[in-house]
Amino acid sequence: MKADIGLVGLAVMGQNLALNIARKGYSVAVYNRTAERTKKFVEDRVRSEKIIPTYNIEDFVDSLEKPRKIVLMVKAGQPVDDMIGELLPHLERGDLIIDGGNSHYADTDRRLRELEKEGILYLGMGVSGGEYGALHGPSLMPGGTRQAYQLVEKILLDIAAKTEDGPCCTYVGDGSAGHFVKMVHNGIEYSIMQSIAEVYDVMRKALKLSSEQIGEIFEDWNKGELSSFLMEISFKIMNWKDEETNKPLVELILDRAEQKGTGKWSTQVALDLGVPAFSMAASVFARVVSYYKEERQRLSKRYESVLKPDGSIEVEELRRALSLAYFLSYSQGIWLIHEASKSFNYGVNLLEVLRIWKGGCIIRSKMLDFLKGLLKNSPENVTFLDDEEARKFVEERLPSAIKVSNFARSCGIATPALSACLDYLFSLISEDLPANLIQAQRDFFGAHTFQRIDKPGTFHVEWQPLE
Repeated sequence: MKADIGLVGLAVMGQNLALNIARKGYSVAVYNRTAERTKKFVEDRVRSEKIIPTYNIEDFVDSLEKPRKIVLMVKAGQPVDDMIGELLPHLERGDLIIDGGNSHYADTDRRLRELEKEGILYLGMGVSGGEYGALHGPSLMPGGTRQAYQLVEKILLDIAAKTEDGPCCTYVGDGSAGHFVKMVHNGIEYSIMQSIAEVYDVMRKALKLSSEQIGEIFEDWNKGELSSFLMEISFKIMNWKDEETNKPLVELILDRAEQKGTGKWSTQVALDLGVPAFSMAASVFARVVSYYKEERQRLSKRYESVLKPDGSIEVEELRRALSLAYFLSYSQGIWLIHEASKSFNYGVNLLEVLRIWKGGCIIRSKMLDFLKGLLKNSPENVTFLDDEEARKFVEERLPSAIKVSNFARSCGIATPALSACLDYLFSLISEDLPANLIQAQRDFFGAHTFQRIDKPGTFHVEWQPLE
């Protein structure tokens, strides 16, 4: 019997996705370069599921029903190219490869072009939800041709997370749209995670709250407008005790945050497309500076007597500031996807993106319903800010966000994401920015010219006489 679909790469994400597909009634052929991992997976985790283990590429490809449908769950970059190279000699025109990793969108575009010449269909599919989501229902963001998507649409809809709005999967758009949207999803994720961490930092350092107390507050917040996966895991983390010491485990974790590149890529493409992703960039740099632990330890001793806290802050003000940061993080991400869709001809439906982010994915939150409403009322309002309801939302939270930022600074507590969200907002709602001075400076030293507000044309001034 031939398998309905094949999956390559049996790390935990690949294993869980294979089990998810099989538990929805499909037969799945699996392959991993290390045969021992395949054997262990089958022995330890496969029960009554229709999973067919294979131990070489030829047998794997031969075990699949035509046209063959193959999901790659391997590390992004060269490993994807290497696996495609191994598969290609055994495939036929009309077969489909799906890359379910966090590949860079430019790599996906290149692979689409290369495989099209061979008659092979290709999807770049963002998969969000981590190990749990892969097993129980992720948010899926497939991009490529509609022909390729239609080959696996039923399977993907069946395995995706479900909400009252339907399965958390949609055809995202042409080309590398799926991987681009997943990349920006991760950029938003960076911003929200950093914002939560900054609020935690204020609570523990300035308010002197224990991890248990912070966990109680986060758990309470998760019942309201901040209800979200990231808030849910944050209160669970706060309450987790280390078995050896009986201390909160979070207090024993080294403060060096790692990254795999998607936040950096989001920031880079925002610069390329000219979209102001303030807090995404700030959150990437926050992770970068966290790595300089020894430097920070040394400098903290030199400057410990410089800062004098000014005033106080209430927990409710922290909640409001974080709520605004959530809102503005989504704003930057959706704007970036919108501009990319225009530039790269993706054809992305932003309402569908917000819909499929409601379940399964890391940035799922109650706020997405509010954002969907704003965008539905005005499809061109891609920042969400050009709306009276949004203005009221911002107005109710802005004073608290400003107060939190100022208070944190007086305490010497860095809040790069929270502050960057404010700078993003203030820049967008300012009729006049000081860029006029920058243009004058550029013209002064480099004759870069400028435009005027009182008459058309391009101008240059000899700001100082030449010798």
